[in-house]
Amino acid sequence: MDPVVGIDRAFWYILVVSAVFLTGITLVMIYFVVRYRRSRHPQPADIRGNWQLELLWTVIPTIIALSMFAVGWKSYTGLRAVPAGAVQIEVLAQMFSWIFVYANDKESENLLMVPEHTPIKLNINSLDVIHSFSLPAFRVKADAVKGLPTYVWFQSGDPGEFDIMCAEYCGIGHSKMLAKLKVVPRGEYDAWLEREGE
Repeated sequence: MDPVVGIDRAFWYILVVSAVFLTGITLVMIYFVVRYRRSRHPQPADIRGNWQLELLWTVIPTIIALSMFAVGWKSYTGLRAVPAGAVQIEVLAQMFSWIFVYANDKESENLLMVPEHTPIKLNINSLDVIHSFSLPAFRVKADAVKGLPTYVWFQSGDPGEFDIMCAEYCGIGHSKMLAKLKVVPRGEYDAWLEREGE
């Protein structure tokens, strides 16, 4: 499954469940404020010892939390299971730019070029301080820590240009640590890969 689909599904599931419960709890609270106000019920009632109610407010939140965990876990494992045949690119973070190293040792700075409709695996590392590789259009974000290599993957789609940024404050040039992802047709990618000096 495309990681974008899994992450979006988890986000919308959690948002909708939260919105439903926020609305329900607010309406019940308003009802109780009106129905059981002091002028109508000067002597409060004690509901302690009601095991059915205690069971209900323990079981329902547990089921909701477990369902959110299950949806989130499915999207997380989708982010870690790289499809066979993925194009692998090394990503090196440094103050204050991104270096991309391709399979033929070609390097580009602040430009990540990938072929369209292809799984892309990014092997991420830092050359100095902590950075965070963020590609919002593809729901990709991973910290780059020196000596602690990690990876992410995404499925490139139709040709286009997308923003890459550092999502971790890494020094005074942090705001300028921007790059572009350029998705191009396979032929154009292969030709670019073979050209020197670009």
